[in-house]
Amino acid sequence: MSSRQAAGDVFPRRDGPLDVLRDNLSGTVTGSLGTFGRAMRSGAAATRAAAEDIVRLRFQWHEFLAQTWFLITVTAVPGVLMAVPFGVIVSAQVGNVVFQLGANSLIGAAGGLGVIKQGAPLATGLLLGGAGAAAIAADLGARTIREEVDALRVMGIDPVRRLVAPRLVAMLVVAPLLNILILFVGVVAGYLVSVAALDVTPGSYWESFGSFVSSADVWVSLLKAMIFGFLVVVIACQRGLEARGGPRGVADGVNAAVILSVVSVAVVNTAITQVVAVFMPSKVA
Repeated sequence: MSSRQAAGDVFPRRDGPLDVLRDNLSGTVTGSLGTFGRAMRSGAAATRAAAEDIVRLRFQWHEFLAQTWFLITVTAVPGVLMAVPFGVIVSAQVGNVVFQLGANSLIGAAGGLGVIKQGAPLATGLLLGGAGAAAIAADLGARTIREEVDALRVMGIDPVRRLVAPRLVAMLVVAPLLNILILFVGVVAGYLVSVAALDVTPGSYWESFGSFVSSADVWVSLLKAMIFGFLVVVIACQRGLEARGGPRGVADGVNAAVILSVVSVAVVNTAITQVVAVFMPSKVA
């Protein structure tokens, strides 16, 4: 054995910074794809289980109502508080530009479209991804580390059917309701700012609003909110059921659920916006 080989055995080879970075990136990508796959399988299983239980009259209605009320209590007031700045900022920023162009009558259309198409569904997704995802991941994570989920499996009860399906349906019910609340408050806040600060007459505001905003815009906003709610609840349930390592594992699961939910909402919102802009361009109703 040569002295070089002997030295290599005593002093093992160290990877360079590029090798370490490549390994970290590959591990991150692989782990992310695995997490995404498990989340999608969990979401598909929960959707199928919820549909079957509702048809067979075995759905966990008590759990559904409890989760629905809980989601409403943790998101309603923050939703109103978030809707006011959205409406004010959109109307103020757009109004200043429109005012310089001498087209004050279009402030209602610009502000209304901004709130309906972007502000309301995005605020709904962020609230559900923050408060809703954290609460769901913490609840299921605590049940997991206390071995309640394993006990359900031992008794022959499917945790997805018993725990995930009611939360999924509750989120799909709360998401459009929260979106409508934020939409209403945001439009009213934008109207008050336009009339009080930008010297827009109430009649011209609502006339331009009705001319450019159509019912299809509202339906797309509600659909986006439901898609965001579906993503949030699937990610939160998946991270909660995979919590390991005691309270630290629950905290890590909650943190991951919130971050993944917010990022997913932002990415999917961008994709949906581009698709809607291609197939449903804005036009005068």
